Amino acid sequence: MTAPASITAALADRYALERELGHGGMATVYLAEDRKHHRQVALKVLRPEIAAALGPERFLREIEIAAPLNHPHILPLLDSGDAGGLLYYVMPYVAGESLRDRLTRETQLPIEDALQIAREVADGLAYAHRHGVVHRDIKPENILLSDGHAVIADFGIAHALSAAGGERLTETGVVVGTPAYMSPEQGSGVREIDGRSDVYSLGCVVYEMLAGEPPFAGATAQAIIAKRLAEQAPRISIVRDTVPAGMEAALTRALARTPADRYATASQFATALESAPNQPAPAQDGRRTGWRVGTAGLLVMVLVAAVWWFVATGRPGTLFGRGVIDPGDRVLLADFVNLTDDTTLAYAVREGVRTLLADPRIVRLVDPAKVRETLARMGRPADTRLDEPVAREVAERENAKVFVAGEVSRLGAGYQLTARVVQSADGVELLRERVTARDLDGVI
Repeated sequence: MTAPASITAALADRYALERELGHGGMATVYLAEDRKHHRQVALKVLRPEIAAALGPERFLREIEIAAPLNHPHILPLLDSGDAGGLLYYVMPYVAGESLRDRLTRETQLPIEDALQIAREVADGLAYAHRHGVVHRDIKPENILLSDGHAVIADFGIAHALSAAGGERLTETGVVVGTPAYMSPEQGSGVREIDGRSDVYSLGCVVYEMLAGEPPFAGATAQAIIAKRLAEQAPRISIVRDTVPAGMEAALTRALARTPADRYATASQFATALESAPNQPAPAQDGRRTGWRVGTAGLLVMVLVAAVWWFVATGRPGTLFGRGVIDPGDRVLLADFVNLTDDTTLAYAVREGVRTLLADPRIVRLVDPAKVRETLARMGRPADTRLDEPVAREVAERENAKVFVAGEVSRLGAGYQLTARVVQSADGVELLRERVTARDLDGVI
């Protein structure tokens, strides 16, 4: 497919665009000739609405952070610029294939090949992390296979998009990162992430190379992220019993939900993978553990879907009809009360709700950074628990009409999740949704 005439004309002084190589949610990539150096390059042009949301000065300033990276397993940034409102960046053209292409063809890779790719990607990541750059979008599409070796593409681009775009980028409906490989902290909207987020994403890629699919899947991005927040990744030996036990242990640690529980560096992860004893992991009875985790995950998704439907639709004739909630209104997400012995489940529910509500076309969630600022103005510590009284006060100060709160409790052998939508002005409860294991008998 040829490039549009407008783009060809805007870049004609530097690059001769030959054909489109592909396109994604953020950019279209073209094969081009660098007129000055007479070489083929991959030229990526951001979508116009994204370019408009970012602004050229901030984007180009941020992308320069990645420009000095020089490593055998990192595809270098050759050029970037603003051509008549078109934001673009240029990288060497790699004639080989991506890891995605190979996985599409083979589904599962030999363990030795997966280890080599993991080692080379980890080597590139460790170098970048030492220089203060986090990739933020490690996935098979961004791992190119050139002459039998792995090279990471688009380094620094996701960081530049996130740093330059802020809330304006969110308003375009674009999420920086790919849900199937995104770390829990990135999926929950944490802006300041470190190299351990890339370690998690690489763990997802290694898992897919061995299992033939990522550790978490779902019909929507929200469902994938909700699963990741609520469940542990399935053990790799359940789907491929030839994977060494040590390699499985390394993957399990890399895919820990809490950053502090992962490897501190990508190099540590690669070393753990390679030092794994060459013996299969012991057989696992996945049914019992899978039922418990799977049930919790389904409960989370059913609950957050119920809250999302309420806030998104207002149940026609009730809330929207009375003018209580309108599309675009601000909503505060309070802390959920945990009445179980599972220390992560309440957090998973809250972050699952945050993920499903994080659509500016429906409502605007109060940013956690804003909450911390408001707490500081109230004379409270930044880590003050947002129980309902505090949440109501914060919501009023942030002009949020309602806040969402709830609790997680045990019900027999299962769980009961409750969510409430409360009006900030007077504390009136507008909705209460409760989901139990019994409600999911027909689903499990």
